[in-house]
Amino acid sequence: MEREYVESSMITSFGFDNESCTLEVEFKSNGQIWQYFDVPEPIYLEMKSAPSVGSFFHAHILKKYRESRVG
Repeated sequence: MEREYVESSMITSFGFDNESCTLEVEFKSNGQIWQYFDVPEPIYLEMKSAPSVGSFFHAHILKKYRESRVG
């Protein structure tokens, strides 16, 4: 999955797969990559335009969707 790099103190990059509704996030602190499943596309689009990607992630993604570490 292609990810785009963002200005964030917490997240290096993130991307979205429309077919599977999977959000993939690369974290700065440890370089880990996690996938979050069944994320609606509007949530991804909101995250893209959020003033703080990390704050949006904590409020709307973390512990709200199934997740799996991939890297």
